[in-house]
Amino acid sequence: MSATLGALLRRLEPGWSMTIVERLDAVGAESSSPWNNAGTGHSALCELNYTPQRADGSIDITKAVRVNEQFQVTRQFWAYAAENGILGDRSFITAIPHASFVRGARRVGYLRRRQRALAGNPLFAGIEVIDDPGEFARRLPLMAAGRDFSEPTALNWAAHGTDVDFGALARQLLGYCVREGAATLFGHEVRNLTRASDGSWTLLIVNRRTRAKHRLNARFVFVGAGGDALRLLQRSGISDVKGFAGFPIGGRFLRAHSPALTAAHRAKVYGAPAPGAPPLGALHLDLRVVHGKSWLMFGPYAGWSPKFLKHGRVTDLPRSVRPDNVVSMLGVGVSEMTLLNYLLGQLRLSEPDRMRILREFAPSARDSDWQPMVAGQRVQVIRRDRRRGGVLDFGTTVLASADGSIAGLLGGSPGASTAVPAMLDVLQRCFPDRYPSWLPTLKEMVPSLGVELSREPALFDEVWSWGTRALNLEAA
Repeated sequence: MSATLGALLRRLEPGWSMTIVERLDAVGAESSSPWNNAGTGHSALCELNYTPQRADGSIDITKAVRVNEQFQVTRQFWAYAAENGILGDRSFITAIPHASFVRGARRVGYLRRRQRALAGNPLFAGIEVIDDPGEFARRLPLMAAGRDFSEPTALNWAAHGTDVDFGALARQLLGYCVREGAATLFGHEVRNLTRASDGSWTLLIVNRRTRAKHRLNARFVFVGAGGDALRLLQRSGISDVKGFAGFPIGGRFLRAHSPALTAAHRAKVYGAPAPGAPPLGALHLDLRVVHGKSWLMFGPYAGWSPKFLKHGRVTDLPRSVRPDNVVSMLGVGVSEMTLLNYLLGQLRLSEPDRMRILREFAPSARDSDWQPMVAGQRVQVIRRDRRRGGVLDFGTTVLASADGSIAGLLGGSPGASTAVPAMLDVLQRCFPDRYPSWLPTLKEMVPSLGVELSREPALFDEVWSWGTRALNLEAA
C-alpha cells in the first residue's frame, strides 16, 4: 500500500519531498513478502466467502463484483506502470487459473447457482462448472490422483486469474520512488507522532541498529505499517481511530517444490471456509511463482501470537488495548465464540493432522514432499458496534483524519490486490483541493476511473486487453 501511494504521488507531484521509513532492512519483508501471503490477485473468481448464499438459496454477488472492480483498477495501474517506466520487470505477475472446489451434493448445487449468478456479469464471463471426473482430472491432475469421485465433486473454473509476487512488486514501486528523488530510511522505526502547531506532524524515528534518535517533520503522513498501523495511529491521537482494535491471526502453510507436483497443479484452488473460520481461513492449494520458480502452497492453518507483525513484539496486543476500544474487544470476545473454537482447534493440529487435511485436496500427497512454513501475521480489524459493543471486520479499512494530514490502513484481505483504489481514496480524502487537477493524469493511469466496468462491457474488454498485453499475461 505504501509503495503504491508513493508511486502515485511521485507521478502526480514530482517536486514534493518524500521520505519512506521502513522498520526492517528490506522492502516488503513483512506482509508483502511472497511467503507471507497467498499471492492471489484477489478478484473474487474463486473466493467463496465473497458470494454468500441468501436464505432463499440465491447467490449474493455484490461483494464479488465490488472486489473484482477494485482489482481491475489495480491491474490497469500496473499496466500503465509497465508501459511508463515505473515497473521494469513484469515477472511479478503470472496468469494462473482460479478455481473453487467443493464436494457433496449440497455444495455442488451452490456452486452451480454461483456460476449462473456470476456468468452474466462481464467481469466473470467464461467462468465454468466442472463436474465431470475426466475433465477434473485433465485440469487438476494432482487433485484427481487417488480421488474417489463417487461423492459429487465440482469446480468453478476461471481461466483469467493471476498469481502476484507482491514483494517483487513493492520493490519495483519503491525503486521508482527512489529514482525520482524519494529518501529512504531502512532499519528505522517510527516510535511516536505528534502534531505541531502549524498542523504538520513530527515523527520520532529510532535507528534500530545504533538506537540513535532523530525527528522528521511532514505535512502529510501515511501509515502503511501492516499490523503495526493500529499502534501508530493510536499514538497519533487522532479521533478517527478511537474504538478500533485489532485481533492478530497467524498463518501456517505446507510448501512443496517438486517439479512433478507443480507440473500437475497449474491453478489456485480455494475450498469452502470451515465453520467458524474467518474469510482468510478458507483452505487453498496454490501454484506460486516466486523468483521465477514454481512452488505449491497449501493452507492456511491458523496460528496465534500476540504479535501484530511477524517480526513484532509479544507486547503488541496488550499495548493496543485502550479505554476507547476495550468495549469493542470485549464485545467481540463474547460474540465470536465460533471463531475462538476454530482457532483453538487449529492450534491443536499436529503435522499428521495437517497432512490429512491436505489430502482432502490432494489425496495422493506424500509427507516427504511437503514442508511446513510460517506465513505472516494478519491483524483483523475490530470496530465499535452500538448493539454488540464490537464486531470483527474482515475487509480493508482506510482511516484518515478530518483535515487529511494523516491516513493509515488497517485490515487484511483483499489487501494488496485493491491497493490502487484504496490509495486513490486516500488521495481524494486527504488532498481534496488538488485531486481535481490530478484527474487527467489519474485517468491515464486508470482509464476506467469513476466507471463501473461491470456496466460497461466494451470498456472492460478494452482495458482488459490492454492490461494483458502490457503485463505480458496469457491465460494458462
